[in-house]
Amino acid sequence: MSVYHDPSKADKPYTDPTPLPANIPKVQEIGATSAPLKSAAFFLGAYCKDYNEDFMLCKAESRDPGHCLKEGRRVTRCATELITKLRENCLKEFESHWACLENNNQEYYMCRKPERTLNKCVFEKLGLTKTIPGSAAGKPQIHEVEKPIFKAVQK
Repeated sequence: MSVYHDPSKADKPYTDPTPLPANIPKVQEIGATSAPLKSAAFFLGAYCKDYNEDFMLCKAESRDPGHCLKEGRRVTRCATELITKLRENCLKEFESHWACLENNNQEYYMCRKPERTLNKCVFEKLGLTKTIPGSAAGKPQIHEVEKPIFKAVQK
């Protein structure tokens, strides 16, 4: 019979009993929840494209989880670097957008206004543009549509 132990009442913090091998490079975790990561997702895709492609190619080579740890660490470092740059250069806009996502069930269409200001700031200060993969060529991206069909309040 298992017994539930409340982690907030533990006398010592949890430590992983199986640490990574010494030959795997150490990397700090990103330290962001789902809303900031979703807010930065398309910029992460553009900024870390090369590292992510290497990781995905490595994953296609082998189903062994340990096979691609180094490539995964590179992706994590790249993502951490971009999140840090977003916080340094566009903190107000970034926080506004991810807070909107957090409060609106992670729905992009509910947060287009703060998204536009974030996109503008990121383009001006970091030179990154938001491009959605698979979008129709020659048509505006979904986040650039001026009069969207979906709004916060449906009629």
